Amino acid sequence: MKVLAYDYPVMGVFWSMLFFFAFFIWLMLLFRIFADIFRSHDMSGVAKTFWVIFIIILPFLGVFVYLIARGGKMAQHSMEAAQAQQEQFRTYVQQTAGTGGGTADELSKLVELKNSGVITDTEFAQQKAKLLS
Repeated sequence: MKVLAYDYPVMGVFWSMLFFFAFFIWLMLLFRIFADIFRSHDMSGVAKTFWVIFIIILPFLGVFVYLIARGGKMAQHSMEAAQAQQEQFRTYVQQTAGTGGGTADELSKLVELKNSGVITDTEFAQQKAKLLS
C-alpha cells in the first residue's frame, strides 16, 4: 500500500481527476453541439454538413468555434425547447385535472344559461346528466 501511495501522490490524483472531468465536460459539449446542429431549423443542410465535418476533423477547435459562433442560438434553442415542453406539460395537466374548459366550466355555463332563462329546468337537468356521465 505504501508503494502505491509513493508512486501516485496526491497531486497526481488531482491532475488525473482534473483531466478526467475536463474530458467529460468536453464530451458533453460535443454531444450537445451535435444535437443542436441537427435540431437547428435556421441552418441549411449544407451548413450542418460543414459544421459536422469541421467538428469531426478538428474536434477541440470545432467545438470552441461553434460555441463562439452559435452559442447564443444554442441558448435560444434550449429556451424554446424548454418553453414548448412546459406548455405541453401544462396542457396535459389541465386536461387531466379537468381545468381549462372542463366539466366545472361547462356546468357553470349551464347554470348561467338556466338563470338567464335561455334553457328550462328540464333542459338543464338533461345537459347536466350528459356532462356528468
